[in-house]
Amino acid sequence: MAFLLFSNGPSTRGSLFVGGTRAFVPERILLTTPRREALNAGFNVSGQFGSAVSNICCFDASHAKSVTRKGLMDKDEIGELRKRIEGLDAQIVQLLSDRARHAQEIGRLKHLNEIPVFDGCRERAVLDALAAGNAGPLPNSALRRIFTEIISACRALQGPTTVSFLGPEATFSHQAALEYFGRSCSFVPTDSIVDVFRQVEIGHVDFGVVPVENSTEGTVGLTLDQLAVTQVGICAEIFLRVSHALMSAERDLGTIERVFSHPQAIAQCLGWLSNKLPGRSLIHTSSTAAAAQRASQESGTAAVGSEMLAGVYGLEVLARDIQDRALNLTRFLVIGNQENARTGQDKTSVLFAVSHHPGALREALTPFAEQEVNISRIESRPSKETPWEYVFFLDLEGHLADEGVATSVKKLAACVSRLKILGSYPAGTLMNRDRASRSNRHAVSVSDDADNEPSSPLSKAR
Repeated sequence: MAFLLFSNGPSTRGSLFVGGTRAFVPERILLTTPRREALNAGFNVSGQFGSAVSNICCFDASHAKSVTRKGLMDKDEIGELRKRIEGLDAQIVQLLSDRARHAQEIGRLKHLNEIPVFDGCRERAVLDALAAGNAGPLPNSALRRIFTEIISACRALQGPTTVSFLGPEATFSHQAALEYFGRSCSFVPTDSIVDVFRQVEIGHVDFGVVPVENSTEGTVGLTLDQLAVTQVGICAEIFLRVSHALMSAERDLGTIERVFSHPQAIAQCLGWLSNKLPGRSLIHTSSTAAAAQRASQESGTAAVGSEMLAGVYGLEVLARDIQDRALNLTRFLVIGNQENARTGQDKTSVLFAVSHHPGALREALTPFAEQEVNISRIESRPSKETPWEYVFFLDLEGHLADEGVATSVKKLAACVSRLKILGSYPAGTLMNRDRASRSNRHAVSVSDDADNEPSSPLSKAR
């Protein structure tokens, strides 16, 4: 038999004595026996241990030895697996270096032929192909994030890509930009959506990322207004699940008197705020990041926004997922002056105005029904030029290179007073799809297969 002595101190705890020899046994396999019963059985546990001995554990020695052998075997197996992983890591590094060299050569050829460094359709096709061939165990969302960063780093070897967004850092616009472009870009935070458009329009940056609509609160009107009055087009769309947190320098909800955030964020959490913080002042800020900054500086305040902001501004997260609707998605647009080839899973956005006569809007929309082109979204905004005049925004399923879309838009042009093509672009996917599905939320998912068909001449009408 073997005996394990438990003491109240560190000297004997976990010690197995077999024939006077001390060895270690994991505590999880021990069956304790009261000291008195062991003594009555004739085992002498006094002497050098004295009163420190509180319990004695009796085990069959062969059991203990087999457990010890198994532990050693597990360690050997882990060590062997780690060596294999190290070998695979070395191969991955070599393959990444090879990939980077090929990307550099592609960059050289792009510069010679005056082709833009960033090719969103190509990058989308690469990510979709990788996801289609993924046999696991990595989920596609993880695979996409990994390769987004690999592609971003390789793209940076070809030349810089500059992106403006509604800042400061750690806003949801910033998160959307990071997920789409990867971190190997030059990101430029701005103070307003208008500034994002201006930076792109005057050529200070290549692209901008702006919010356009939320599944809870609807349209961001300022973005639509800027699309109407600038020469900037739509290059891509991004869907991002928005999860709001309440953060503060305080540690108790009861000490919160004022809550800061962007108007959209407050509106998305209004039910929770009314229930948990009734009567508190809700103060609008230019961004969720500006709200977090104020909460870090003013006592008795809190901010609503991305949990990422808490780390940036040194705040405590007092509550998570406080949005009123579990499925809270924001759609962002990537704006710029770059046109996209057809991918097979595209959207086209246009805006138009009609004259005042009966049936004018019906006439404008009839061509899409005739060509069986689905209108996935229609929105009206007041014209900034004439009071009580309105501009209509349409999102169409398909690309301007598609015959049905091209025919419909040509007929639309013939019966409206104003038409602007905002762009054709790949239909977006939900970046954090797996997280949303694990939370029992529906995800938006569209795949594509890229080809090199030229865009329609109508795209020149921006």
